[in-house]
Amino acid sequence: MASEARARAGWLRAQIEQHNRHYYVEDRPLISDAEYDRLFQELVALEEAHPELRTTDSPTQRVGATPSDAFEPARHELPMLSLNNAFSPEDVANFDRRVREGLGLETVEYAVEPKFDGLAVSLRYEHGVLTRGATRGDGSQGENVTANLRTVRAIPLRLGTATPPALLEVRGEVLMFKADFASMNAQQRALQEKEFVNPRNAAAGALRQLDPRITASRPLRFFAYGIGVAQAPELPVDSHSRQMDYLAGLGLPVASGRAVVNGVAGLLEYYRDIGARRAALPYDIDGVVYKVNDLAAQQKLGFVSRAPRFSVAHKFPAEEAFTRVLDITVQVGRTGALTPVARLEPVFVGGVTVTNATLHNEDEVRRKDVRIGDRVVVRRAGDVIPEVVRVLVEQRPEQAREFVMPARCPVCDSPVDRAEQEAVSRCTGGLICGAQRKQAILHFASRRAVDIEGLGEKMVDQLVEREWVRTPADLYALTTARLAELDRMGEKSAANLIDAIDRSRHVALARFIHALGIRNVGESTARDLANHFGGLEALMAAPLEELLRVPDVGPVVAQSIVGFFASPQNLAVVQSLAREMRFEAPAPRPAGGGGLAGRIFVLTGTLEQLSREDASLRIQALGGKVSTSVSKKTSYVVVGADPGSKHAKALELGVPILDEAQFLRLLEQP
Repeated sequence: MASEARARAGWLRAQIEQHNRHYYVEDRPLISDAEYDRLFQELVALEEAHPELRTTDSPTQRVGATPSDAFEPARHELPMLSLNNAFSPEDVANFDRRVREGLGLETVEYAVEPKFDGLAVSLRYEHGVLTRGATRGDGSQGENVTANLRTVRAIPLRLGTATPPALLEVRGEVLMFKADFASMNAQQRALQEKEFVNPRNAAAGALRQLDPRITASRPLRFFAYGIGVAQAPELPVDSHSRQMDYLAGLGLPVASGRAVVNGVAGLLEYYRDIGARRAALPYDIDGVVYKVNDLAAQQKLGFVSRAPRFSVAHKFPAEEAFTRVLDITVQVGRTGALTPVARLEPVFVGGVTVTNATLHNEDEVRRKDVRIGDRVVVRRAGDVIPEVVRVLVEQRPEQAREFVMPARCPVCDSPVDRAEQEAVSRCTGGLICGAQRKQAILHFASRRAVDIEGLGEKMVDQLVEREWVRTPADLYALTTARLAELDRMGEKSAANLIDAIDRSRHVALARFIHALGIRNVGESTARDLANHFGGLEALMAAPLEELLRVPDVGPVVAQSIVGFFASPQNLAVVQSLAREMRFEAPAPRPAGGGGLAGRIFVLTGTLEQLSREDASLRIQALGGKVSTSVSKKTSYVVVGADPGSKHAKALELGVPILDEAQFLRLLEQP
């Protein structure tokens, strides 16, 4: 047994060292964080069970990996230790228990903060001036990357104080914001160059560039999380949280999400809160850090060989994992978009077992070169749909097969079309495609379309699943008796819904055109079409050149309309609807175009005296137009209570802003 344990420990050390080098030095991980953690925890447990196996060069006795010899070594006067990990509430409770027992306290105050997924560095300031920047390396010695760190704009070259400390070593994390990472990869794609794997590896790679000019071109950020050696009389010595306030006062970035909590209940509440906000944060985090806030208590608790006893990292479930693509199938969405989906060997990632991952569109499949049989990295962040991040091409099997987008819809067998300049392939089945059916009916019945009150999602689900309604035209064949058979639907409710359906038989032509769900035709375009053609038959028969005469109808919209009415299935549904319904002719335009002719309005926030729809109708009745986005062409932005980003955009562009009272006065002007 002893020989088996020794052999296993040796194998684990070799594996961990290999992965350390790939992760910390080469910035090219071979396994996921979760797989690495499992290897490391197994070695820790093995050395605890067999203390004689613990050696000074074991990965459990040091941090990270040997620094690259491409840079000068930088010795840390005070070692940069890593943290032990907690993976469950039980682990956190045990950590809190050990702290309380070590301090003889019933409750402990903790400083808590996000655990950034970046690269740990040390910044040495002498008399307020940055003199050295180094990576963590193996904890005792890192790499001198001062020239590169000087290019990170978030790092002050001189501390923001008139009385700087003689010496202050600041420890923190270099990282890249998610939006910056996405923009950088978009630029890489435009240049047809290799994309970066993830923000953490992109930041680490940027910091290790031999040419600082390359580092300067990368959008790196920095957040401080602690202090090493210091000769600073003004430095608070009572609590970690006050030291972070001190660093912020010197102009150093610190985490805005940090807090102070009490006891294990406070720790877990913070973990749940930041976990719920994780996807919305501008940067990646892989957990949270708990530290005893009292610095004297930290000293009393001390350290184990590679980590402090007063702190722990509570890790989130791994967001990335390695698995294999078993197949690539196509999913038809409610708008007709065909999305390739990777069917995966089951893998636990982001707290759940994942078996499918989106590939977005055909171009993405080609760009990432995903093939059936490939070993891939899958990512799942929060509630985001899992996606394939990258392919391990070096592990591709010989029998791997390329994906081919089908020419016909797998649901309704209608032709699949991909418009020029678009990445998405779509089913042309429209109103008759089963995959699009529920959404088509819900849109048709919505308040801004034909407005069938009471026909909600659960009702439509039942009607479609029983195949009583296959197209919107089938709604007008329903009876009270049949509806009364549905779950939670009595005779009175059924009669009310039939009345609502009957009321929808008389509808404005513009609303009906909008209700058809023609791609690229929204409410405004539907009104323009109704005004131009005056009747449904004229619109259905309109050639492309006539459609192009309609205001704001360009080639893409015109082609969508022609294609919609060219489909025999769509045409049959529209003709069935036309036999059941009566369309109100468009109201005549005001003489001279109306008092608001040529003006474009954007509405934001909640108006007290008018609903958004009523305000839009008042504007249109006076010849104005309503837009959903603010641009330099916008005439006015009407602002109600709790306005959104459109208000800020109007201020930025200098677009005139009206409150509700000013807007109402404008409507009343002759």
